[in-house]
Amino acid sequence: MTSILVVDDSPVDRRLVGGLLEKDTDTIVAYAEHGADAIAKMALAVPDLVVTDLMMPEMDGLQLVTAVRSKHPLVPVILTTSRGSEEVAVEALQRGAASYVPKRSLAQNLLDTVQRVLTVSCRQRGQSRLMGCMTRSDCAFVLDNDCTLFGPLVTYLQEEIARMGLCDETECTRIGVAMEEALSNALFHGNLEVRSELREEDDKAYYALVEQRRRQAPFRDRRVHVEAAFSRDQVRLIVRDEGPGFDPSTLPDPTDPANLEKVSGRGVLLMRTFMDEVVYSDSGDAVTLVKHRNCQARG
Repeated sequence: MTSILVVDDSPVDRRLVGGLLEKDTDTIVAYAEHGADAIAKMALAVPDLVVTDLMMPEMDGLQLVTAVRSKHPLVPVILTTSRGSEEVAVEALQRGAASYVPKRSLAQNLLDTVQRVLTVSCRQRGQSRLMGCMTRSDCAFVLDNDCTLFGPLVTYLQEEIARMGLCDETECTRIGVAMEEALSNALFHGNLEVRSELREEDDKAYYALVEQRRRQAPFRDRRVHVEAAFSRDQVRLIVRDEGPGFDPSTLPDPTDPANLEKVSGRGVLLMRTFMDEVVYSDSGDAVTLVKHRNCQARG
């Protein structure tokens, strides 16, 4: 069973979030009224994941993210954001939150976001103890247009990061989330050329077009290329698609409060927040993600 702690000072919002999570019969949901209440409850029983509002009395979501990372670094935190909390949400991501879901799209995106973060977190937990004597490792993959390959690939990358002692468990989870976003962008927006704006307009139409193009030429014949270089100092990840590319200078600033709740900017925001360097090729068909070693990773 998966245990999730929902933190919100609004009883209505708590029950809304809890009701959505309880649609998964393998999930047990507990509740807290604010951050201080959440920390007290976590001292008694540590959940697998925390879903928290940002604006709360006693201890707000930003303070809660900091406290959870300090006291329970293996527990990922997902934010629920409302209009007016955009700038605080960006800071919370920078402090250690694993992802966020705008409150206006909870019904549409909460369960999917929770599952993705839990999957990355659980895989990383199970492999975080793996260590080795390797000083450098390079590898390359060519993936079909099949998102079920992303999980095993990210797991492998996290194993290599753990072996190198590049970062702590929290950062390893965040690198996994960033890599999942880069892979998804390469597949959906690069190879299949499906616009993220379509998902904002019609979620069903978005995924219907994805499935259609996976079977059509020339989309079905394209591949996602991944290169990874690990050393004791950093991990460098390159994700390249075979689509037509785009002009990276046209990317909107995902940290602009006006863009934070847009689906189209979410992946870019997570990548730029979780990685030390994010660089697009001039043609826009490749992105390089770099994470430098956390000096305290090995203690």
